[in-house]
Amino acid sequence: YLTFGRFGEALLIMATLPFALTGGVWFLYLLGYNLSVATGIGFIALAGVSAEFGVIMLLYLKNAWTDRVNAGAHGEGVLLDAIREGAVQRVRPKAMTVAVIIAGLLPILWGGGTGSEIMSRIAAPMVGGMITAPLLSLFVLPAAYLLMRRRQLRTTPKQATNPTGEHP
Repeated sequence: YLTFGRFGEALLIMATLPFALTGGVWFLYLLGYNLSVATGIGFIALAGVSAEFGVIMLLYLKNAWTDRVNAGAHGEGVLLDAIREGAVQRVRPKAMTVAVIIAGLLPILWGGGTGSEIMSRIAAPMVGGMITAPLLSLFVLPAAYLLMRRRQLRTTPKQATNPTGEHP
């Protein structure tokens, strides 16, 4: 709430976290790992990264929308263009982040030696979640943001709409 100043956007981030974690659950199942304290630690780390993905995506979407509204543009078409612009700006940085996380965790996942059994169980949810969390933040979050803002556009007069949802 402190980041966005709106409960709707904070709830959107919290609502998407369980879906972002499904990749970790699927990967644990594929590897035949049981839920344990070690995998729980991996899920906590994955939840942090996926929440960060969502917060940054929403900030970019909100900034693109704010720029358009401050320029005097309104309407659903303008909103859709702003969402496209905001989402496209995050594709390359998100792909690089995911690639670095996976490249750093694969040696831990496949490694052997002392402590590797525990470390692989910590890394497994992160590797699996790095498939679903970025897809969720690139596709589902912009669509949910569109639905949320579209409803706001329909309920407030066009001349009084601003990005924060307050009336001037």
